Amino acid sequence: MTTQPVHDGGALIPRPEKTFPALRAALAQVAPSRLAEMTSERDTVFTMATQANSFGPIAMFQLKWATVIEIERFPDTARRLHAAEHAAQSLDREDPAWRAAMDEIREILDGARAAVEGG
Repeated sequence: MTTQPVHDGGALIPRPEKTFPALRAALAQVAPSRLAEMTSERDTVFTMATQANSFGPIAMFQLKWATVIEIERFPDTARRLHAAEHAAQSLDREDPAWRAAMDEIREILDGARAAVEGG
């Protein structure tokens, strides 16, 4: 019989470096279903960076995926985000719960982004 791991609210894995190999390895652990999305986006971003002769798109790619991983490292935070995203997609925009869901999404994303930018 298999059981789900018990989490005490702590991180599942350490925060990875913002290199593509480290981010890919971390995503494989915390959200493997998103690996194809990351790889596809990486191909697009690297082409854009080459065409623009700029590292800007690569830096934004790294920040985006570091933020995704930061959220997914914490199961409770990931659950909160996914529930808020579901609510935002299914509720009418006139419903006050829609605004609350959007506020929750923004709070989680801002907190995760701040953590990876400062860490």
